[in-house]
Amino acid sequence: MAEQHRRRRWPYWVAFAFAIVAGLLWIAQDQETLKVENPVAASDPRFIDYVASLTGAPVASGDAYTVLRNGDEAYPPMLAAITGAKARIVFESYVFQDGEVGAKFIQGFEAASKRGVSVKMVLDSVGASLPDEIIERLEAAGAHVRFFNPLRFWQLEDTNYRTHRKLLVVDGEVAFTGGMGIDDQWLGNAQDPAHWRDTQFQVVGPAVRALEAGFYENWLESGGQQAPALDPELPTRPTGARSIVLWSNPTGGASNIKMLYLLAIAGARTTIDIHSPYVTLDSSTRWGLNEARRRGVRVRILSEGENTDAMPVKHAIRYGYQRLLEEGYEVAEYQPTMMHVKAVIVDDVFSLIGSANFGNRSFEVNDELTVAVSDREFAASLVRDFENDLQRSTRLEAATWPGQRSMVGKVQEWFWSFFGELF
Repeated sequence: MAEQHRRRRWPYWVAFAFAIVAGLLWIAQDQETLKVENPVAASDPRFIDYVASLTGAPVASGDAYTVLRNGDEAYPPMLAAITGAKARIVFESYVFQDGEVGAKFIQGFEAASKRGVSVKMVLDSVGASLPDEIIERLEAAGAHVRFFNPLRFWQLEDTNYRTHRKLLVVDGEVAFTGGMGIDDQWLGNAQDPAHWRDTQFQVVGPAVRALEAGFYENWLESGGQQAPALDPELPTRPTGARSIVLWSNPTGGASNIKMLYLLAIAGARTTIDIHSPYVTLDSSTRWGLNEARRRGVRVRILSEGENTDAMPVKHAIRYGYQRLLEEGYEVAEYQPTMMHVKAVIVDDVFSLIGSANFGNRSFEVNDELTVAVSDREFAASLVRDFENDLQRSTRLEAATWPGQRSMVGKVQEWFWSFFGELF
């Protein structure tokens, strides 16, 4: 009798599960298409001030950026900054694993704490995985570790809300941000499928203060009880890049980071290069990019290929390739390993870097951090990296793309496309 009762109830459970999924998909959809036009071109010296006025962030002048490619270039200066810290270290990451590179950072934080440096850390409770004994070691040395949004069974609706920021700031003088977490997959120089291709950025100048302020927002949200007074703002310098630092949280409307990307797209007059994994377009970004194409802007998209850590997302992305190719977009997939770079370059002068992917999860769900940089020399270095990665990628063509996947692959793409804006 009990067995028959269970059999009669299973359709209700299926319907309930379907309703939950449908609700999530509805919530994830771009609720309103933002049709952003920009009367100021990205190449106009006034552009960054115009963008700043619409995103509510100040412009920092006189910043210096160093591009650090892959773990071989990125991890040594980060560890050196920790070793040389005199007063304070703040660190935030979505990914922190206890491997070879994780051990070096843990040792660095522990040693700094023991010599009296204030060490504060915010780790995502889903992305980061450190044994309890490691946390105890750090706290015994004097470090303060907080986990962002711990999972609770009575708050399941919040499990999708993560901090995706990657940030290290030392003594308020130097900062590091970009796509890299702390895990052995970032070691090396993207030499094989086990070692990712990524870019980190070292920042010196007035923007460091704003980057550190972004950390303290999540520090307070994660249970840290005090955010100290930051160092006085550095005076404007006549040379160097001009920058805007933005951080975002989930919102019912467009986040300031999403608005930043839409304004950048609308400011394009010649080129847009999107160097990012997980390129999922919603109605707002699609409208903006389509308008850019109508203005004659060359739009190039370089994402990861078969070497990916999220194949369902890859399927969802590929579902839209044919339409993009037919509309004149240039699309390529990086081949040697997972490509995790996060950079958008507009008209060879205005660049967006930081932790955000070019997709709905970064624009409307995660806590992210993005830096907009107005500087031709910096943009040129990012375009060179784009071109170098393009040489190791497969360029897709509208005429041949339909025959490059099996029927099973096409069905998977169709299915996962419904979840695109959840990714």
